[in-house]
Amino acid sequence: MNKSESKYFNTAIKFNKALLSLLEKKTFDYITVSEICAEAGVNRSTFYLHYENTWELLQETTKYVIDSFISYFPVDTKSIASKFMTCELKELNFINNTYLSPYLNYIKENRQIFSAVLSHPSTFGFEAIFQRLFHHIFNPILDRFHYPDEERKYVMMFYLNGLTAIIKEWIKEDCRKSTEEITTIIQHCILGKEIETNSPLFANMLEP
Repeated sequence: MNKSESKYFNTAIKFNKALLSLLEKKTFDYITVSEICAEAGVNRSTFYLHYENTWELLQETTKYVIDSFISYFPVDTKSIASKFMTCELKELNFINNTYLSPYLNYIKENRQIFSAVLSHPSTFGFEAIFQRLFHHIFNPILDRFHYPDEERKYVMMFYLNGLTAIIKEWIKEDCRKSTEEITTIIQHCILGKEIETNSPLFANMLEP
């Protein structure tokens, strides 16, 4: 990256962070270019060198959030999607430290960003993102565990909404509990404190 590209990139990050900060206070439709520039400490002419309008900035900010989130995960955990149909069932367990730790670390270190995203999921197009995740990740996993087709969407909404509620409460408390403590709470909520080890599904999920 040359000096010019680096300057452009750094300015874009300022705009991304400014928009996320403003989204903590108001809905996207009421955020103006002037407010974004004031929050970013950059003038309007620079804004229009980067974007045609606030919607274009929103698209970039969404990508910034997603890329930032993915960067917290080790590379090998991303490749599992390609082997869902052949791997051992224990490899489909995402309720463990391997997957929860990077997720929770990202939230703890970027709680303001995540708070803005949780407050405005439709603004960031997360319904479409969920549909892609359901089709490519959740659905193949549920298929391996023989969940009936008509139940799968309800099962995933149960898990995702429950997880989101725990995260919101954690952020509200300024993430005072450690990521290990939150991981344990999530496991207890999903699997139960006294896990039924005689269940094939639970037995597979207990594996590290």
